[in-house]
Amino acid sequence: MTSRLILAAAALTAVVGPASAQSDPVKLPYWASISVDEARMRKGPSPDVPVIWEYRRKDLPVKVVARFETWRKIEDPDGTQGWMAARLLSRTRTAIVTGEIRPMREAASLSAAVAYRAEPGVVGRITDCADGWCRFDVKGRSGWIQTDHIWGD
Repeated sequence: MTSRLILAAAALTAVVGPASAQSDPVKLPYWASISVDEARMRKGPSPDVPVIWEYRRKDLPVKVVARFETWRKIEDPDGTQGWMAARLLSRTRTAIVTGEIRPMREAASLSAAVAYRAEPGVVGRITDCADGWCRFDVKGRSGWIQTDHIWGD
């Protein structure tokens, strides 16, 4: 009797445990980035539906707005929405410079010296975001950029 009870408890844990972990996904929407050199955005969540767009820009930031099985509905920096296989996305935080040429400063302050200038469309990795600023790294050159000058924060 005791061994049957232990076996039943183990079986219940095996079934309920993973289901509980899977039912606690990241809250939508969330930021992601394209993790491969080439990725296709599709009209629907299936490899059998037409391709809307083909991206050839690793680390491009995207916003995940919906999920369906192994697919994610994303929005790109231009506002285009479509579906992409989840395996093509990463949680690596990246951003793209918007508008005009933007200063990357030595500290998170408008009075800090300009370390670099970033052109619109430049993609970099972001860390340490707070108070309207993010640390922005573009291939080893880093500085602080205002969050309203980037998309993906």
